[in-house]
Amino acid sequence: MNKQFRHRLLALIAISAATVIAAWVLIHSTRARRHRLRQPPDYLSNFAGAPDADLWTQAVEQVKADRGEPAGGSAAVEVPPELRHYSDRHWFLATQVAEVRKNNIQTCQDFVDLAAMIKRGELVALPAVTDTYILLGVGAKADEGVFSRYQDDHSIGLYNDAQLRDEYQRLEATRGNLEQENVDLKKQLGALKKRDRARQRELQKQIAARQQELRSTEENKALLNQFYGHADSRQKLFRDYDSLQSLARNFGGRSYDLNNSTDRQAMKVNMLSSVRPEALKVMEEIATDYHQKFERPLPVSSLVRPEQYQHALNKVNRNAVLIDTPPHSTGLAFDIDYRYMSGAEQSFVMAELARMKDAGRIEVIRERNANYHVFVFLDGVRPGDELIAASLDEAVAPVKKSNHATRKPVNDRRKSQKAKSRNVKAKGKRR
Repeated sequence: MNKQFRHRLLALIAISAATVIAAWVLIHSTRARRHRLRQPPDYLSNFAGAPDADLWTQAVEQVKADRGEPAGGSAAVEVPPELRHYSDRHWFLATQVAEVRKNNIQTCQDFVDLAAMIKRGELVALPAVTDTYILLGVGAKADEGVFSRYQDDHSIGLYNDAQLRDEYQRLEATRGNLEQENVDLKKQLGALKKRDRARQRELQKQIAARQQELRSTEENKALLNQFYGHADSRQKLFRDYDSLQSLARNFGGRSYDLNNSTDRQAMKVNMLSSVRPEALKVMEEIATDYHQKFERPLPVSSLVRPEQYQHALNKVNRNAVLIDTPPHSTGLAFDIDYRYMSGAEQSFVMAELARMKDAGRIEVIRERNANYHVFVFLDGVRPGDELIAASLDEAVAPVKKSNHATRKPVNDRRKSQKAKSRNVKAKGKRR
């Protein structure tokens, strides 16, 4: 009896211990999860005047809250005709290009152009979260690299005189190290016996990788020589760097060190969180109505995007168009994220957008990547169909080949015939 009792007692103790351990693990994991929820995303701290973490967490939880029904692309919604593609799919982009031509709107190729627009007051930087909207994913692809000029599909790093010398030294040291590594690898390869095929293949891979890195290093040095090798070009790039430095000293009440990679990324995120006042007015109107109806902040996933950033984004998002005048480079475009919205929420937002489009204030489309792309007309008046038809050629992205060549030019006669054909189609376009 005593033996049986002891066994039961030991079993009870073991079960109790296991229960205590399980409870401890559950409490700690829950606490860790809550701690993570309380922490804003890493890039939130990059915003000048970053919001209170609790306000951010609350806004994120409201946006992502389970609706108890299908959401995003899974929700059953009727997309209004105003948010669908035209019969000629290029008409949508041509409308935005026409607006740029109509008002001679300046676009930004890179962060240097963007900085100049911010300094002139053409764009305003937005907070990461307010009562009515939250910037969710804006600037998510901003990197820590040096700021650069974007010309002819090349990014030319911006430096002051001392930094330029350091960069040349770094490239030279990198080249020397790669060459020495290649020599060592080739010696190892030469010393192998013929039957050691696996090791041979591995070394050959490493040699090929070093050779590719060496070519890249030499190309980077050649690019520096090309743009910094001439006095006029070099001084212009130095002035561009000084312009960025000027903004970095006081941007939204915060200063940034352009020598610090974390600061560079933070500044890029803040710059990408900018938009023209005319677009902000429309965005705030939609956000206010949405918030009043559903008591959630409107998630905005993209604002201004320089062409340079657009090209980087296109590698992971094919909706980031590569035409000569990308809409987001104007500062008049923004994207609304509907991934977490219920069918009722989506229908409400789409009805608001359709109403604005019918009033001639915006161009808009529902994208498959769970975004509503909104483009605001500067003066609240849609461009005329003739100007849109005349902008169709500019709304076609050039076909890129492996050698970076663009599509073949079309002779004037073919251009004329093409324009006539499109003008005929344009007459039946819906607004």
